[in-house]
Order: sequence, then structure tokens, then C-alpha cells
Amino acid sequence: MLNFEYYNPTNLVFGKGQISKLPDLIPKNAKIILVYGGGSIFNNGVYQQVIDSLQNFEITEFGGVEPNPHYETLLKAVKMIKDQNIDFILAVGGGSVIDGAKFISAAAKYDGDSLDILNGQDKIKHKVIPLGTVLTLPATGSEMNSGSVITIEATREKLFFDNPAVFPQFSICDPQVIASLPERQLQNGVVDAFTHVMEQYLTYPSNAFLQDRIAEGILQTLVEVGPQVVKEPANYTLASNFMWSCTMALNGLIQKGVPSDWVTHLIGHELTALYGIDHARTLAVIAPSLYKVMFESKKQKLAQYGKRVWGIDNMDEDLTAKLAINKTVEFLHTMGMETGLSYYTDDYKNTASLIVNRFEQRGWTALGELQNITSDKVKEIVELSY
Repeated sequence: MLNFEYYNPTNLVFGKGQISKLPDLIPKNAKIILVYGGGSIFNNGVYQQVIDSLQNFEITEFGGVEPNPHYETLLKAVKMIKDQNIDFILAVGGGSVIDGAKFISAAAKYDGDSLDILNGQDKIKHKVIPLGTVLTLPATGSEMNSGSVITIEATREKLFFDNPAVFPQFSICDPQVIASLPERQLQNGVVDAFTHVMEQYLTYPSNAFLQDRIAEGILQTLVEVGPQVVKEPANYTLASNFMWSCTMALNGLIQKGVPSDWVTHLIGHELTALYGIDHARTLAVIAPSLYKVMFESKKQKLAQYGKRVWGIDNMDEDLTAKLAINKTVEFLHTMGMETGLSYYTDDYKNTASLIVNRFEQRGWTALGELQNITSDKVKEIVELSY
């Protein structure tokens, strides 16, 4: 097991009716900016629950945060905070809204160019605006971590930053809110969480027995409840296990003491930025190809995954590992995912070169848990996904 430190200050408030606890979680006399997305919170009753709970607070609203939140949009919220001396952010939505709120939190008190936050030049040692969240779409785990992915629309880039300063102070997770979600969003949530676990688990053996078992438990739970929760989102047992699995997939716990990959996400981000494909669906396109191209270095964990998650009973390591990839593809298809880029765009033939060029411009020439995913491997992975 590798050395690690684990810090997570987010107060997770989980279960039925927990939105009513908002007045106890937000500082008294706080001036709140309520950040949300396209308006689904008006249809599912969450908005009214939040407003009713916060009737004694001064609230300014900022809606319209996009899926894959745009830097240009978020800057408008930053200006609003500065102009009105707002001192608390409440993000009500899914991962995109929460990611956007984290950027707003960091940028609102930064005196320099806010692009510094996304390109890593600002280490966020300055004061930030505190934030809390009300989760409405389980998927990204952003409600209990310090990471954020932001899209720069002008350059068609998705960039990631991570800093302990932007951990949510609290996150309310009421599984009942998923009952009105569209099937596509539920499918995306399951696959996003599943791939989050795989990025941290499917690397090489590091003798982290507990982390492996927790990761496998999350994967097994998602396999069990994923297809069902899409059909029965109002089933509280399914909804609660789905929501908790998504949070546990990326709250940092299973990543401690083990190597991580994340190249599936890095490539997937580019596909979203280039073609507007749903994030989870880009992961479904790239992950199987990455497992095949990097088969030799991932073979041991692929075989372990095949035995423990899929129950593949075979003594041959290579065959078990290959069957595990096949099982993963079957599961992705069961969850409504296509696993070929050509399904989503006709303009795919130069995609590999475009992504390799972007990675090389950023200095990303040795990626993955062993730093062995080089430019030629990235090209091969993307081309195999066509």
C-alpha cells in the first residue's frame, strides 16, 4: 500500500427530508447566492423546498449553469458576488452545478486572471467563498470532494482543478429527488460513478486489500442497482444505494494508498469539448479501448476484477481479463451506452490526432498509473474507439 493522507471536511447529510436542515447548516445572516442549472429543480419540487427552508435568509439567484459548466457563464456569477458582497454559495443541482460553484468560490476572491485557477497557476491560497450543496443528480461525487471540471467555450477545452479550499462545507443528499430524473441522466450517473471507481481500481496490484474490496463493493452495487434504478427511480432502496455509491466512488476514500489512472477521463473530456457528447457516454466510448490497448499492464487487476465483480471462474489470467472487458462492455450496453465514437459524430476520423496534439501542447506525454500511456498509446486508444 502506498503512503497517503486523507482529509475530507464535508458534512454529508443523507436521507429523506434533509433539505429542511438547511437553516442549521448555513451561517446566520449569510447573504446567499443560489446557483442552479436549467430549471429541473422547479419541476421536481427541490427549488420550493430550498426556498421554504431559507425564508429568513437574503437570497440572490443565479441560474443557467450548463452541463459541463462554461467558464464564461460562471464569470457572471463571480461578478454578481463581488457586486453584491455575497458571502455564501448554495449549489442546487448535479455535478456540473457543484463543479461550477467550486470555481465561483475560488474565483470570487481572486485578484488575478481567473483562468489561473484552471491552468494551475493559482494554488488557491487566498480566501474563498464558502459553499454548500443540495444534490439533485447522483453521478460525479462532486458533493463530497474538492475537484471541479470546467469548460472553456471559446477554446473548446475542459480543464480540471482540485484544491481542499473548495470542499463543500456540507452536502444534502436526499435520494427521493431522483424520482423525476430522465432515463438518460440516470444511465449517465451510473456509468460515471462506475468509471470513477475503475479509474482508481483498475491499475496494478498494490496490496491495498481494503481499498480493493470497497471499490469492488461499489462496482457490484452499481451493477446490481444500476439497470433497476433507471426503471424505478422512485424506489427508495434503489435510489439510496445508487446515490451513496456515486458519492463513495469519488470522495477520495478508495483512492488512498493505491495508484490511479484517469486517462479515460482525460480523453473523454476532449470528446465532450469537441463534440458535445455527454460525459458518461465519452467514458463508455474510451474505457474498453483503453483496457484493450493497456492490457498487459492492467492484466492482473482485470483478472481480479473479473473474478470478484463478475464471478468469472477461470484459472487462466489472460482469458479472465479478456472476459472481464467483455462483461464491462455488456454492462455499458445494458446501461444504454454506445461504445463507438462514430455513433455520436460523423466527424471522428481526425479525432485521435486532435487529442494527441492537445495533450502534447499541455505536456501530457506520460500518463496513467505507470506513466506508460504515451502519445502513441493515446492515439491507439482513440482510434480503437472509432
